[in-house]
Amino acid sequence: MLRNGLEPWHLLIVAIVVIVLFGSKKLPDTARALGKSMRILKSEAKAMKDENASAPAASAPTPVEPTAVRTAAETATERPPAAAG
Repeated sequence: MLRNGLEPWHLLIVAIVVIVLFGSKKLPDTARALGKSMRILKSEAKAMKDENASAPAASAPTPVEPTAVRTAAETATERPPAAAG
């Protein structure tokens, strides 16, 4: 069914439909806005990538020391500290 997916005449039909729907006056503005949006997206993605690359070196997490876990039975059999008298 999609053996010959997108042939050149498909692209021609899509281009004609876009021109008819949006008109030739709006297409340059739309293309300019799309290009500007793509540049902004690219610069933001690069900034996030650079930020993530430098973040682990700057603030390494401190390891957490494990603590002993007591069961209820161990807590119940524990004697209270003797009162100083």
